[in-house]
Amino acid sequence: MNVLLFGATGMVGQGVLRECLLDPDVERVLSVVRGTSGQQHAKLRELVHQDFLDFSAIESEMSGFDACFFCLGVSSAGMKEERYRRITYDITMAAARTLARLNPGMTFIYVSGMGTDSSERGRTMWARVKGTTENDLLRLPFRAAYMFRPALIMPLHGVKSRTRIVRVTYALIGPLLPLLRAWMPKHVTTTEQVGRAMIAVAQKGWAKAVLENWEIDSI
Repeated sequence: MNVLLFGATGMVGQGVLRECLLDPDVERVLSVVRGTSGQQHAKLRELVHQDFLDFSAIESEMSGFDACFFCLGVSSAGMKEERYRRITYDITMAAARTLARLNPGMTFIYVSGMGTDSSERGRTMWARVKGTTENDLLRLPFRAAYMFRPALIMPLHGVKSRTRIVRVTYALIGPLLPLLRAWMPKHVTTTEQVGRAMIAVAQKGWAKAVLENWEIDSI
C-alpha cells in the first residue's frame, strides 16, 4: 500500500507515520510538508510545498497512492472562526479535491474529533466547521472516505505536540492518562492505535464512514 500523509509533524501525524513505517504492508509514504522534519527512512519521502491551498505545482507527485491519511489540524482555542475554517476546511478540501481527481481509487481518512457536529448548525464553532469538512469530504468521489473522531489521544513512543499549550497539558495530565484510559476506554485512545486503525481501515474498509473513539480503539 502506498500512503500519502498530511500533518506528519503534528502529534497524531507523528504517531501515524511511525505505524506506517513499521507496517510491512505499507510500501512507501509520501509526506507533504512545509518544512523538512529531518526524519529519514527507506520508505519515507518528504515533499516540501508551501501553499496548502493550491497543489497544482506538485500534482505530478500526488498520483499513484492507495490511501491518504489527513492528520493536519489545529486547536480552535483563541481562534476566530474565519481563520479556523481556512485551516480546517479550506486546506483539507483543497488537498482532497485534488486527490479525488488524481486518485479516484484512493481511500481518504480524515482525523476529525469527538463531538463533531454533522448537522453544521450547532453553537460550538469548531464542531460546526469539522462537521462541514466531514460532510463535504464524504461527497467526493473517492473509492472510500472515513472520518476518525478520536477523543483524548495518549501520545506514545516519544511523540510530542508542537503546540506549547498542548505539551504543557500533556505534561500535567500524562501520569493520569493510563488510568483515564482504564476508567473511560471509550474516550481515550493512543497515537499508536490511531495509526494502526488507519492502516487497517484503508486496507479492509469499515462498516461506517464515521468512526468514534471506541471504534478506533477496537480495530
